[in-house]
Amino acid sequence: MYHGPPGPPPHDSNEPVDDPRTEQRSRMVRRPEITRQRPDLAPSWDEVGASFPVRITRSFWRRLDPADPDDPLALQVMPDPRELETDPGDVPDPVGDAATSPLPWVVHKHPDRVLLLVTKRCHLYCRYCFRRNHAPSEAMDPTPGEWAAALRYAAASGASEIILSGGDPLILPDRALLATLDALEGVPVRRIHTRAPITFPERVTEALVSELAARRPVWVVVHCNHPRELSDEVDEALARLIDGGVPVLNQAVLLRGVNDDVEVLAALSEALVRRRVFPYYLHLTDRAEGNAHLRIGAERGLALYRALRGRVSGIALPRFVVDRPDGSGKVDVETLVGSSVGEPGIQADMGEV
Repeated sequence: MYHGPPGPPPHDSNEPVDDPRTEQRSRMVRRPEITRQRPDLAPSWDEVGASFPVRITRSFWRRLDPADPDDPLALQVMPDPRELETDPGDVPDPVGDAATSPLPWVVHKHPDRVLLLVTKRCHLYCRYCFRRNHAPSEAMDPTPGEWAAALRYAAASGASEIILSGGDPLILPDRALLATLDALEGVPVRRIHTRAPITFPERVTEALVSELAARRPVWVVVHCNHPRELSDEVDEALARLIDGGVPVLNQAVLLRGVNDDVEVLAALSEALVRRRVFPYYLHLTDRAEGNAHLRIGAERGLALYRALRGRVSGIALPRFVVDRPDGSGKVDVETLVGSSVGEPGIQADMGEV
């Protein structure tokens, strides 16, 4: 029986992780290649990389303009010295994971859903990540004992849905991922929340899709923020999942300079629907330490969302939500803005308006 991911390879912020489980070193972009295009990043690289590792897949690199500091894809993945700045709105645990974690690698915010953090690793590290705070002494993967306990908890929880998250569950080899799903086969619905079909689309193989389809209902929730992320190889990965009988939804994050424009948001939603991917959520940026330069205030975000609502059809309109730091889960931003007068706690949840 599978009890947890194999031991992690050495982790370094300046070099890609050579992980033979799911990728080859040649599929990651190295630091010298990045700094040749952006020499301005070299002076702060070590300090920024120590606070949150730098990792970019070659697939994603081909879609961005590495020489343009304002490129909407580059902004998501390039190390930025502004990540070292503190902001009054920073929250150490921006979505309340710690407050709702009954044991390591488990988050249980709602009676009917349990989230399992299968790893802290990703193929690509997004600079706005709400789980970016990671001390060097912390493990990147659960121990076999921790994982066995997490699986027992999830199976006995009575939840009707289990969400595999991280990190990215698809950084695990098929054997480990499928064993986890099989250990939870008594749960009616299992979800995999992953950015891999967008950032590392070659991970979505025919073999993987076949195995996921054999374990239905398994839902895949991807994460795409800008229409330019939808390359031909991403289209193939998404179609492989959907044609194989695995439903796919998308979560996007509203990010300054990336998609804080109604035409970009509309183009993203419409492009997803054309690919048979349902636009599920649009998130107000979680207030993690180091991502303040990418955040959008709630009032401006709501204005963009209302414009989007008048621009796209119902099937192309995601819910605009904020994940509250108290661990109570996602709430519609429109509801909070409308009820926030005289409630500074709610105002704080949404950041600067």
